[in-house]
Amino acid sequence: MSRSDLCRLSAVEQARLIRERAISPVELVDAVFARIHALEPVLHAFCTLVEEPARDAARAAEQAVMRGDPLGPLHGVPISVKDLICTRGVTTASGSRGYRDFVPEEDDVTVERVLAAGAILIGKTNVPEFGYAGVGWNELFPETANPWDTSRTPGGSSAGSAAAVAAGMGALTLGSDGGGSIRGPASFCGLFGMKASFGRVPLYPGCRDPRFPGVSGWETVEHIGPLTRTVADGALLMSVIAGPDDRDRHSLPAGDCDWLAEPTRPLGRLRIAYTPDFGYSKVDREVRDITAAAARVFADDLGCELVEDSPDLGDIFDLFLAVITRDTDLRGLRAMAERGEVAMPQLLWLLEKQWTAEDFTDAAMRRQAVCNTLWRFMRNYDLLLTPTVSTPAFALGRWSADTVEGVPGDEANPSPFTYPFNFSGQPAASVPAGFTSDGLPVGLQIVGRHLADATVLRAAAAFEAARPWADRWPALLG
Repeated sequence: MSRSDLCRLSAVEQARLIRERAISPVELVDAVFARIHALEPVLHAFCTLVEEPARDAARAAEQAVMRGDPLGPLHGVPISVKDLICTRGVTTASGSRGYRDFVPEEDDVTVERVLAAGAILIGKTNVPEFGYAGVGWNELFPETANPWDTSRTPGGSSAGSAAAVAAGMGALTLGSDGGGSIRGPASFCGLFGMKASFGRVPLYPGCRDPRFPGVSGWETVEHIGPLTRTVADGALLMSVIAGPDDRDRHSLPAGDCDWLAEPTRPLGRLRIAYTPDFGYSKVDREVRDITAAAARVFADDLGCELVEDSPDLGDIFDLFLAVITRDTDLRGLRAMAERGEVAMPQLLWLLEKQWTAEDFTDAAMRRQAVCNTLWRFMRNYDLLLTPTVSTPAFALGRWSADTVEGVPGDEANPSPFTYPFNFSGQPAASVPAGFTSDGLPVGLQIVGRHLADATVLRAAAAFEAARPWADRWPALLG
């Protein structure tokens, strides 16, 4: 099997072939690094590579296979990790000048779990500063480009993770999502990305350790989850990282979702709502058409009842800013800003604004009202479908699209569909819905009821079976 063929295998296939001794972890890691070295000068998906430790781990994994040792579900499979997620002994810069030399002394819980399952860490993927933007720009590393069109962004903040998987630089990656940072890049890069229910995947030390300004924060909205080319790969990764941990008081008991089995189960006749715009948002015409056609698949092909309907949320982007600022270490980040260690304009604005206690208590009340609106709405439906992002991927060097249906991008709130479900903690995933006339991916968001992760996974897998996407690759791969 050629190196290119190895890189095109799903993680499920990689793990199976390693167990069957049909491929070696060493040749798989070699193939992935060969692709990384070929594409990194263009894509800039990675900010740190751990090549020699990965090769050492691959050799040890190969020896374990040959000895007949018990193997974990990810044995020998390469994985990358977003650079907001702590990795013991490996730089975690978080796109920040203040953390350019920060080397954590402990792994994030999720990193512990994937390594214990046999995965091989290949590197850290690029992010905007502390994750406060939907692009892959920071002052430390080159801006990450989208493999489908290298003049455009892969989205953010899981920018490098999405670009890496979309280009075959490892089939698995860990991203994080505090307002759409998994689902947005999944949409822009033609991937499956899932934010499971809040608490399914424990968070520590990120969001939980107040020793680290910037790294600690967004505690009530953050999620860690998979970005993969297939639903089965995402489910495989979720089966490893989900489950309670005493270091995260919000973590949920396990047992009500069989991550590996759900994608294989029949969808059933569900009642599904679809909204193209939440009743107010500007949405690119091609995105609207593509996601509407994707939603109809659930009725025409999958036998569900589809109703165009929307929760009455209105434009709540100002609420999102207040909620994440309330979850931010303002004192610590303001001290970093005074030392000249904060560069992102949006983050500086948040730090310079004179927030009051009333701002934050009002935000808490408004957030609860949003959650109440959502559970009441979902009582009538099994799922809600929306565009994931209002536009296709936009140009590098920008924070948003130039315009959205004639409205300047920075005024159009181009991603209103994701962060409401960070407020509520509902499970939500993005699946590739189709491509624009320019060949850019567009995502459809699938949102479930409270704790209905199994339904979201079944729906994503059913849609993937009806409209497969994984055989289509960016042109730069040849």
